[in-house]
Amino acid sequence: MMGRMASEETRTTDSRTATGPDTRPDGGTVRPGGGTVRPERPAGPRGPAAAPGRPRAWVARLIVVGIVLSALNLRPAITSLGALLEEVRDGLGMSGSVAGVLTSVPPLCFAVFGVMAPRLARRFGLAAVVCAGMAAITAGLLIRPYTGNTAGFLAGSALALMGIAVSNVLMPVIVKRWFPDRVGSMTGLYSMALALGTSLAAAVTVPMTDALGGSWQSGLTVWAVIAAVAVLPWLPLVRDRGATPVGPAPRVDAEPYAEAGPERTPALRITRSRTAWALAVFFGLQATAAYITMGWMAQIFRDAGVPAGTAGLLLAVTMVMGVPLAFVIPRLATRLPHQGPIVLALGVCGLAGYAGLYLAPAAGAWAWALLLGVSNCAFPLALTMVGMRARTGAGVAQLSAFAQSTGYLISIPGPLLVGVLYQQSGGWGVPIALMAALMLPQMAVGFLAGRDRTVEDEAAAAR
Repeated sequence: MMGRMASEETRTTDSRTATGPDTRPDGGTVRPGGGTVRPERPAGPRGPAAAPGRPRAWVARLIVVGIVLSALNLRPAITSLGALLEEVRDGLGMSGSVAGVLTSVPPLCFAVFGVMAPRLARRFGLAAVVCAGMAAITAGLLIRPYTGNTAGFLAGSALALMGIAVSNVLMPVIVKRWFPDRVGSMTGLYSMALALGTSLAAAVTVPMTDALGGSWQSGLTVWAVIAAVAVLPWLPLVRDRGATPVGPAPRVDAEPYAEAGPERTPALRITRSRTAWALAVFFGLQATAAYITMGWMAQIFRDAGVPAGTAGLLLAVTMVMGVPLAFVIPRLATRLPHQGPIVLALGVCGLAGYAGLYLAPAAGAWAWALLLGVSNCAFPLALTMVGMRARTGAGVAQLSAFAQSTGYLISIPGPLLVGVLYQQSGGWGVPIALMAALMLPQMAVGFLAGRDRTVEDEAAAAR
């Protein structure tokens, strides 16, 4: 499937340069919802265009492989820890509140380091930054289990999460740049790979730990192997700093966000866009739900009397729901003028799942895991809307950094608050009620973010 999708991207179309009722005199095309897409800049003094034919298709396939392998590594550092959280707490002497801090580290790192991603990519190139991100994940996963104390474990986790953070932000940009006419399908592909890696880590970490002698350190370290493999496809692209993206997109070189045309486009005032703010809050609230789920759901089931191995499988079921749905939802979203109905449907599933966890956590465990898995597919939907709510690659880069960094800042208190409430109340009733309550504003802002408009138009109108 990856080869077929990549080869499709090598086809060029004449529709972008044709004259007619859907084109402007300067060669730009008119978008159906308003606004225009500016023509691509021809290769110039900053580097030659990639040769057509087989090298171009080879680069396309390599990029697809890199996207898939990278996406596989964007969550195992978190869900493998969630499956072994009780063992890690006992081994390092953590209280419930400190464990809550640990589950809040991912969104904190994503917010702090994610905002740096566009600047790093402008200086070093997209492929170089993602390659470095995969290397950081590898190093962090190798280091953190063997530091011997909570502070060292947090530092190793932060290193891995730094690599995840920059890759999180740049994945939508890579898709928009190299596959601009297949945003939905490519977003679905890497979202599906992300969900697969998430669920795989949740499902096999406990049995793999048992097979390795019961050492939680070994069970966490093994995930560094997959991260190391993900470094490899980006290495040829790092060396070729002047590579041209596949398909009808502007060149990507040392400054990947330079816009088409002889002059640089002024920076987009992203904070003037209501849609950008709605998308950021939506992203933050869905991330809150996701990291509470990844950090605490297995423990909720274990406290309800479910065996540790089964609790890990339940978490895996929740995560694996994203594998098929992460491919279907983005494709469906790109075909709808308003993504609000999808937001509402996912929210209803989340409310039903939380109600089940509150009333009968063990008796209906598999049903609640399925419902919460569907609800967690708000993540690929949010990524898809990032690509749809901006017209240009530069706009997607700014919107992705703003929405993800702001969103992850919003999500930081959630897992920490759940840990505190769990310890203070002595049970899961109050934390689950909090999770359900947060689903309501998530549905509201997601509905607003799904409207058919672009951040460039809103920012211009606000001047």
